[in-house]
Amino acid sequence: MSEIAAATAHEAYAFACMRCGHGWEQAYEIEHHVDGSNNAFVIYKADGERVPSPLSRPSCANCGGDVVRIMRSGRVSTVQRLLHNPQPSRPAAQGDEATAAPAGTGHHWHLSDLLHPFHRR
Repeated sequence: MSEIAAATAHEAYAFACMRCGHGWEQAYEIEHHVDGSNNAFVIYKADGERVPSPLSRPSCANCGGDVVRIMRSGRVSTVQRLLHNPQPSRPAAQGDEATAAPAGTGHHWHLSDLLHPFHRR
């Protein structure tokens, strides 16, 4: 049976494992279909392959954990970019040697920094 998608939407999500801290992003094609009985359904595809809905029960490919935070796309890539391209520390002003940070000791971003606002208290 050959079906043609009535409409295709493109969505991307960022994911973070609350168990191991692994973060990743994935883009999806969401095909909206209507079957012979006029019932609507969707098919999710990632990299051209049919996959389960990323919103149902995502699991971590790193540790297998099933407590995964779903965020808007860009959150993980922003932190990864900061990890790989840290901002240079500002040079010390004359007479400011005591407060200058030693070379190579800039702030290191961790996925936990990104997720901090989401933790329940």
